[in-house]
Amino acid sequence: MVIVDTLLGHEAAGVVEKLGPGVDDLKAIGAQIVLANTYHLHVRPGEDVIEQLGGLHKFMAWERPLLTDSGGFQVFSLEGFRKVDEDGVEFQSHVDGGRRKLTPERAVEIQWTLGSDIAMAFDHVIPGGADEATARDALERTLKWLQRCAKRHRELADGRIAGSADRSIRPSDNPPIRQTLWPIIQGGTLPDLRTECLDRILELGPWTGIAIGGLSVGEPKDKMYQTIDVLEARLPATLPRYLMGVGFPADLVAAVERGVDLFDCVAPTRGGRNGSAYTPEGTLNIRNAAYRTDDGPLDPSCDCETCTTYSRGYLRHLFVAGELLGLRLLSLHNVRYLIRLAAEMRAVIQRGGDAFATWADDWRRRYQHTGVA
Repeated sequence: MVIVDTLLGHEAAGVVEKLGPGVDDLKAIGAQIVLANTYHLHVRPGEDVIEQLGGLHKFMAWERPLLTDSGGFQVFSLEGFRKVDEDGVEFQSHVDGGRRKLTPERAVEIQWTLGSDIAMAFDHVIPGGADEATARDALERTLKWLQRCAKRHRELADGRIAGSADRSIRPSDNPPIRQTLWPIIQGGTLPDLRTECLDRILELGPWTGIAIGGLSVGEPKDKMYQTIDVLEARLPATLPRYLMGVGFPADLVAAVERGVDLFDCVAPTRGGRNGSAYTPEGTLNIRNAAYRTDDGPLDPSCDCETCTTYSRGYLRHLFVAGELLGLRLLSLHNVRYLIRLAAEMRAVIQRGGDAFATWADDWRRRYQHTGVA
């Protein structure tokens, strides 16, 4: 099993929240791949604008791999502002209030135009506590939409524009390596539906990777872990396994124990801009008065700019004074922490045997029971 470094969530402008104006921060902390948000980029500035500027890699000045989501999660989170049918989802833009329609074909076309390396299929996302009938309905729609996504993606790869007479879509040369499409497993927290969805997805292959969606959306943690457990033995060992929307340190460790390779989440930057910092001893709240005169680094074991340059006392001052630099520095540290955590897990796995199980137990004892404030 290979652990791929944590994916980083992007906002509409193509920048990771609070990690500075360019890509230097991302490169400095060791990011190898970035996730770009299809919904936000479609709404603003629009995929056509990005294409005119050379594609998303050039637009962001990021020459390394890019993964784009399908926009499904964002659209389905617009409760009260969207309408779902078999064709797709009609929704109201949060930017200009206009009505838009996102179908499986359009989701693929937008991602193709953006020029990402990995595109995600358009899926139907449901709340964590959804009942079996709701989960079944979403599963069936997700699989139907997957077939339509795959068909449209093949057409684009072959240079055909069937179904897009009103648009000029050409084979993408951004990036130079042909874009690949990954499916998403749905089915709520119901084991039978999850395994059925996986089996039916595999029948529609071949695929170069596969994602587990619809978790970390309100269900209890044990349900999330049980769902991954159910899928672990049935997922092809040769395909990268991408757990969508999960990014807290303890969840990453638990998911890697269950065979997951990739993750994405806004948690490290959202937590960072609210004063929460990941450390080996647990999450630290830098606003705590105890750090007012603390001249030590945020995390002595970390090699990021924040930890090698600034004291806890200075970082606390930035937050108390409302300085934006504090948001950037903690966000940068949190993302670097997760990348270092992924690298550490990869190294332990390569030892083989029971090394990872022993390491994970030790990690949890230190991270969860130290009582860092």
